[in-house]
Amino acid sequence: MKICDVLQKDAILDDLKASNKKAVLQEMGAPVAAIAGVDLENLVRVLMERERLGSTGIGGGIGIPHGKMKDLESLVLGFGLSRKGVDFESLDGRPTHIFFMLVTPENSTGLHLKLLARISRILKNDPFKHRLMKASDRDEIFNIIQEEDEDF
Repeated sequence: MKICDVLQKDAILDDLKASNKKAVLQEMGAPVAAIAGVDLENLVRVLMERERLGSTGIGGGIGIPHGKMKDLESLVLGFGLSRKGVDFESLDGRPTHIFFMLVTPENSTGLHLKLLARISRILKNDPFKHRLMKASDRDEIFNIIQEEDEDF
């Protein structure tokens, strides 16, 4: 499964305004909840519960908040870019700039893990991360992700 098979342009935020973890989840969660047809408050609660197990801020400026929801039909992916960076309680203690938010149906563990692994793999590519940071709008972000996604 490719990232762009799941990522919709409406779920790409090219300039996050949030300044803390919960605000990032709310801001990114709004379009994701709308696409998924789920309640935003419930979505944020699920993601915050997952964060309590350990931060999904994996370091290197990257956060991959994710969770599973009962009422979900299919997996939904969102992307957010914070130009100034957010304290996301990352493993390396540095600000987080690039976010992928993944929400999957409760019973879809395999799909969930495959997409998380794919996202993690492409984010190991520093030139890719630099191109994302310089992107000016959601169309450019989508095209950069699509280009990188094709190479994997």
